[in-house]
Amino acid sequence: MGPMCYKAYGSGKEDSPLCDVPGFENARMKLLRHVSFVDCPGHDILMATMLNGAAIMDGALLLIAANESCPQPQTSEHLAAVEIMRLQHMIILQNKIDLIQESVAMNQHEAIQKFIQGTIAEGAPVVPISAQLKYNIDVICEYIVKKIPIPERNFTSPPNMIVIRSFDVNKPGSEVDEIRGGVAGGSILRGVLRVNQKIEVRPGIFMKDENGNIKCTPIYSRIVSLYAEQNELQFAVPGGLIGVGTTMDPTLTRADRLVGQVLGEVGSLPDVYVELEINFFLLRWLLGVRTKGTEKAGKVSKLTKGEILMLNIGSMSTGARVLAVKNDLAKLQLTAPICTRKGEKVALSRRVEKHWRLIGWGQIQAGSTLEVPPCPL
Repeated sequence: MGPMCYKAYGSGKEDSPLCDVPGFENARMKLLRHVSFVDCPGHDILMATMLNGAAIMDGALLLIAANESCPQPQTSEHLAAVEIMRLQHMIILQNKIDLIQESVAMNQHEAIQKFIQGTIAEGAPVVPISAQLKYNIDVICEYIVKKIPIPERNFTSPPNMIVIRSFDVNKPGSEVDEIRGGVAGGSILRGVLRVNQKIEVRPGIFMKDENGNIKCTPIYSRIVSLYAEQNELQFAVPGGLIGVGTTMDPTLTRADRLVGQVLGEVGSLPDVYVELEINFFLLRWLLGVRTKGTEKAGKVSKLTKGEILMLNIGSMSTGARVLAVKNDLAKLQLTAPICTRKGEKVALSRRVEKHWRLIGWGQIQAGSTLEVPPCPL
């Protein structure tokens, strides 16, 4: 059966709809995969957003415009981020194929193969498509099903979810009796969340005391609803994006205030760190920096004591001051506490020409943790 047999629908679609391929009108289709998409912006200013999204991905679609030269600065940066996050499974989409001649498309295909040579994307399929005219969208569906395997999920450990969205669903002027608790959206890394389950969010609420020391208080709540898009669930498992309705004060979740925090079973979440010791690796060249209208990759200089970096750990972005550097080890003081664990990957960005640019990555070896008060419940 050819690619025309693959179709994409919203999650509200019935599991076995009638086939609309000519000659198979009376046959029924079979549900193969539910897929959640995280759209990562290409603009360099939003690189931190892209890294946050990459933290929860099982695979990647790398989009390249056929009517532009390859690679564009952000394409190089995105590919570097994919390597840092160790996304093993990738499909490259050569979009806007309807706007160029076949010879130009073939030349760019060769440029793409040269660009990905020696990277984690080497050997990835390159699919020519037109999103506007829906050319080869069925082929993408087939590749997603066949080339991006469903990773093994851990359903038995205590639940752990990283928050990439949070919001207040109440409309202005709502009556007190109608006010609903805050909502956190994200992806479950392990374990199972259930309706009516008691949960903890770390680091929670944090502030500095008179001496400048950071204190944090986890948020304790209860799950009142679980949603995957428009589908209401009784329990949610790892994979995909989940909306968690809680009994939290909605002002705590308004305008993505919980982004970067970790939600899970009470007493089972990792420690909260204010200082980190990381083993780091710097890129040799700065990706995608443009100078006087031309692309110029400047050399990445060594980390220096006292400089400010931006760290991406999971879905959290925070500033960090370099306290000490020795060989490939660095000690960093965080501007905001982070709930994480040893061994986690860290993306490092430096301020270059008023933009945060990716300069390398690291792995957490140790750190200073905050004392978290016990659950009062």
